[in-house]
Amino acid sequence: MIEKKPSVLFVCVHNAGRSQMAAGFMRELGQGRVDVLSAGSAPKDSINPVAVEAMAELGIDIANNTPKVLTPEAVQASDAVVTMGCGDACPFYPGKRYEDWVLEDPAGQGIEAVRRIRDDIKVRVETLLGELLNA
Repeated sequence: MIEKKPSVLFVCVHNAGRSQMAAGFMRELGQGRVDVLSAGSAPKDSINPVAVEAMAELGIDIANNTPKVLTPEAVQASDAVVTMGCGDACPFYPGKRYEDWVLEDPAGQGIEAVRRIRDDIKVRVETLLGELLNA
């Protein structure tokens, strides 16, 4: 019997910082055991360079990622949907696991602030990964 890999969607408004860092951690820590998507309700043109720098410090490269627009299909394809400050812009589907992570927005912040946000995201991703793989 082949087990279906759990899938998780990380959503923030611009899909340029928080959700990209969370997806980067989930890809790295999940080592292929979890399908990872990220999207934004109003995506920017590019990833936040300070978020890229903060992740690179830990050996995780998100520099070539591109912000994507949130679609109902992405939500439907995911087992868990983690929102980060997108409020009512995130569609809701019954039967999905939803979590709302209250995190500071790294937009316009310096590296010190973004490191704190990054480290908070890492702890949350580690917890979520453990829950998804042990479900």
